Amino acid sequence: MEQFSPSDMKTILHSKRANMYYLEYCRVMQKDGRVLYLTEAKKENQYYNIPIANTTVLLLGTGTSITQAAMRMLSQAGVLVGFCGGGGTPLHMASEIEWLTPQSEYRPTEYLHGWLQFWFDDDKRLAAAKCFQNARIDFLDKIWNKDKDLKSEGFTTQDSMLLKAFETFHQRTEDAKKQSDLLLTEAQLTKVLYKFAANTMKIEDFTRQHQSTDIANDFLNHGNYLAYGLAASCLWVLGIPHGFAVMHGKTRRGALVFDLADLIKDAIVLPWAFVCAAENATEQEFRQQILQKFTDHKAMDFMFDTVKTIALQDYSSAQIEEQNL
Repeated sequence: MEQFSPSDMKTILHSKRANMYYLEYCRVMQKDGRVLYLTEAKKENQYYNIPIANTTVLLLGTGTSITQAAMRMLSQAGVLVGFCGGGGTPLHMASEIEWLTPQSEYRPTEYLHGWLQFWFDDDKRLAAAKCFQNARIDFLDKIWNKDKDLKSEGFTTQDSMLLKAFETFHQRTEDAKKQSDLLLTEAQLTKVLYKFAANTMKIEDFTRQHQSTDIANDFLNHGNYLAYGLAASCLWVLGIPHGFAVMHGKTRRGALVFDLADLIKDAIVLPWAFVCAAENATEQEFRQQILQKFTDHKAMDFMFDTVKTIALQDYSSAQIEEQNL
């Protein structure tokens, strides 16, 4: 068979790539110039191809291993690899997925330069954080009013409880004087969204528990980590280190990944976690649904556009004052 090199692949922009993979109980390897994963059946071993040129993130769960040759090809294709616990979430919920980012320094510099122009100034960083928060709510409003499947399940931003919560959110975001004010406002809105989703899907006595074993919390955890994978991939492509967060604290490792993932979590992950929980879906069915919705609503494109806009916009004193009017 003719050998195939990653340099021969047609380049697909990360924002347009369609695939994320979660694998368990298998071995990832390079064979005949391609990346495959091997599963052990009773009678024979089975090989499956991973289309690395069209893949953003590879999550390796319980019982997996990967060869050095496969990692080399994944790196050349710009695929982020993460080791995680079963079901796409860490075994210990307090820990983070360790992202193995491809070591290419031939990435754009303009976005990092733009980011650094505002990041060391408290007022400018706060203005950027407000941009993140407003973009997040705008995306939620767009998706919940556009997605026919969600609308058929009863998810709408025109609910009186949500309209009041959104009005409060926008006012408090505008009035915020520091990041902690924004985080408190965010937490209050998310609590309202959880209550609305639980009531809509008739899930009683729901409480958000990161270490809980109930199905709704499990799906929220799982979906959030898929969003973290997209966020980490976006930041790697644009050349912005994960430590330059605007919301989640300057000393928290990987915090910018959380900032960016928040853009899509409420709009896509949250409602579908409750819908799939109410339908008693399997973990695989939920994962397929979330990945399909990421693709349908161009979640990666939205992340890229938002980060680029925030990195390159004007953060002069006059501009910040105009945004706060």
